[in-house]
Amino acid sequence: MPLDPVLAPVGLNSLGLPKPVAETRVVVAMSGGVDSSVVAAMLAEEGYDVVGVTLQLYDHGAALARKGACCAGRDIHDARRVAEAMGFPHYVLDYETVFRQSVIDEFADSYLAGATPVPCIRCNERVKFRDLLGVAKDLDADCMATGHYIRRFAGPHGPELHRAADPARDQSYFLFSTTTEQLSYLRFPLGGLGSKAETRALAARYGLPVADKPDSQDICFVPSGNYAAVIEKLRPGAAEPGDIVDHEGRVLGRHDGVLRYTVGQRRGLGIGGLEEPLFVVRLDADRRQVVVGPRELLLSRTVALREVNWLGDGAFEGEQEVLVRVRSTRQPVPALLRPVPGGAEVTLLSPEEGVAPGQACVFYAPEGSRVLGGGWIARAA
Repeated sequence: MPLDPVLAPVGLNSLGLPKPVAETRVVVAMSGGVDSSVVAAMLAEEGYDVVGVTLQLYDHGAALARKGACCAGRDIHDARRVAEAMGFPHYVLDYETVFRQSVIDEFADSYLAGATPVPCIRCNERVKFRDLLGVAKDLDADCMATGHYIRRFAGPHGPELHRAADPARDQSYFLFSTTTEQLSYLRFPLGGLGSKAETRALAARYGLPVADKPDSQDICFVPSGNYAAVIEKLRPGAAEPGDIVDHEGRVLGRHDGVLRYTVGQRRGLGIGGLEEPLFVVRLDADRRQVVVGPRELLLSRTVALREVNWLGDGAFEGEQEVLVRVRSTRQPVPALLRPVPGGAEVTLLSPEEGVAPGQACVFYAPEGSRVLGGGWIARAA
């Protein structure tokens, strides 16, 4: 089976490189899960010079008891076992300080500011595809491979990013900030698989000890999805109480910390007895207010973006029709995209609910599977 859909011409190996397989070194980013383990095994079986690297991202000892989170102590052990089984070297690098400074601190501060951050994107952007990619180059690797479900094609104007063949596993939302330069060096062998069942079948065929390992569910440093508990630990005293107000400013109740709420939330507001259901429509961290209102106030048509990463052909200029995804769980919807000073503006052709600052807005071509980039949501109206 093809390892990477790069449409390699004659004379290039299956990773699109002009070298014999045995002379091509590939660093595989190994989280200890089944996906990256299968990537490493596939490449090793084909004869590539594979080097596995695992990043220790947070306290190793404390992580041992955490299930369903990547890069914990158990996962480091599992990655090492896979490397031993397949006969390639494996290294563990301590990135706790980098991860804290680059990902965790911003996560906590963003929540305290009333945003809804996506730390997995920052981890890919600032740790895996920046620092780990640099390590791979230091190891004289010809490319770096990961277990992400996304496809990379060699297009007429350079490497292109495309959604995974399996829509249910597509991870393009979390990889929008990958640059063209990084794409030149990255490979995603699993992007063309039809389902996760195929990945597990390959793991079983290779006899990998992680073949039946459950998928990770939580953000790796947020066990059981309890964001508030983690933020309170990182920022003692951060859970300042305040008012729950309606969209006209009337006080409806009290809360014990803005960080415990998210835009779009309906349950757990503690303001029952009202005639109509109310939703969190905005978080005002400066005033320590949770603003609630009817469902129609969740609808947004215009979205302002910052830190835009453009992956389309040519310069990012002029208004154009695209599809956009404003949450990882949403389907792409039609929109108009135009650059503005400091970022971009998106006009949704049909209003979307719960567009929240701190989330990403990812652009796709109107037809086909190509990812055109994306940006961070600054505000929505």
